[in-house]
Amino acid sequence: MTSAPFTVRRARTADVPGIQDLIQPLVDQRILLGKERVVFYEAVQEFIVAETAAGELIGVGALHVIWEDLGEVRTLAVSRDWLGRGVGAVLLGHLETEARRLGLTRLFCLTFETGFFGRNGFNEIGEGIVSPDIYAELVRSPDEGVAEFLDLARVKPNTLGNTRMLKTLAPQG
Repeated sequence: MTSAPFTVRRARTADVPGIQDLIQPLVDQRILLGKERVVFYEAVQEFIVAETAAGELIGVGALHVIWEDLGEVRTLAVSRDWLGRGVGAVLLGHLETEARRLGLTRLFCLTFETGFFGRNGFNEIGEGIVSPDIYAELVRSPDEGVAEFLDLARVKPNTLGNTRMLKTLAPQG
């Protein structure tokens, strides 16, 4: 019996430098926004990583709760050497399972990878995704991801070309 080529687990603080190294090529290509190391440490509990049996980090993803029923998939990235081998889909599946466990029913992402997210049940969204009263609450958040979800003008220079996408999660059964 052979073991899987990689495993997925919750991130630890010791993973933060490796997470930054993994996403840096995507930051350099302006696909992901760069973040200071302190931001990764502050949010490490939101992250999961994929790693080989040798302990090499080959993928990362995060789930950030935005509202009662809504979460955001953040920083989903896979090492160039592992693209097309199912790592991203497995990571996304784990994030969706965690979202359901938390009681979320919708997942948002802001992405250039519309093909990948589309194949995984996400659809482009426009305005009016939340009611006006919830919008009024969310607009108070200092979180840039919430601003991206709301499509606020202050984040547009950093998100040009990205597509806002949403997935409604089917209940686990």
